Amino acid sequence: MEMDLFEIIDERSADFSKGHRLIAQYIKEHYDKAAYMTAQKLGEKVGVSESTVVRFAYMLGFDGYPALQRSLRKLMRNKLTSVQRIEMTSDIISGEDILNQVLLRDAENIRRTLEETSKTDFTNAVNAIIRSDTIYILGARSAEPLAKFLNYYFSLMFPRVRQVRNTTTSELFEQLMRINEKDVIIGISFPRYSRQTEQMLKYAKNQNAHVIALTDSDASTLAPHADDLLLARSDMNSFADSLAAPLSLINALIAAVSKSCEQSVRESFEKLEKIWDEYEVYSKNK
Repeated sequence: MEMDLFEIIDERSADFSKGHRLIAQYIKEHYDKAAYMTAQKLGEKVGVSESTVVRFAYMLGFDGYPALQRSLRKLMRNKLTSVQRIEMTSDIISGEDILNQVLLRDAENIRRTLEETSKTDFTNAVNAIIRSDTIYILGARSAEPLAKFLNYYFSLMFPRVRQVRNTTTSELFEQLMRINEKDVIIGISFPRYSRQTEQMLKYAKNQNAHVIALTDSDASTLAPHADDLLLARSDMNSFADSLAAPLSLINALIAAVSKSCEQSVRESFEKLEKIWDEYEVYSKNK
């Protein structure tokens, strides 16, 4: 797994100039504020020039200050508490047109997800799901609605789909007790990463199940346990993470799986439509 920014700073600190040490100290103590500062503003804050800040970024191995800033924002999202997220909302969203800003940021998350998700891993995940005996789906905390959505549609398509319900760790293991090499588990987690989801994927991997991780980065704690890594951007709009791109990726997964076993899915939904109609599940348009 790649080093995070703090680890890089610690590794190279012996070679820092006085100015670089000031920048490093400020970043480590106030990473939530530094993540949204320009190089000029950061330099002014610690008493060094803008060019010193830029040279600091190059010294750490980045191709410029924006790359260092992106690395800091990635690290920051997994370290911030909910209170810190609320406090920094005004740094992320400014002005009155919040609707426009949030939707544009969601659109950018989807665009970057399309660029960064491995097409090979996506195809492998689809094939593994189709071949599996049982599909397990796990998403804790804010990822639980995503797991529930995926479980709903896969349960209509396949006979053996189980959403692993959030409960105590021991009960989670009990729900996964029979997972084996014929099964697939799909784990969903975004910063701050769920420790339980990580543990369950590790356990499933040790049982030789096929592990699919839907997360935000190859630095995610889920990544080391994944056979297929599906990456979706979930950059913060406020204290809440954006789930637009993860949900879009899940929609793509559902569509690809249904396309790959189109005949059986068609038969399932034809049967369901008869049931829905007979028992008046849906209101009829007049």
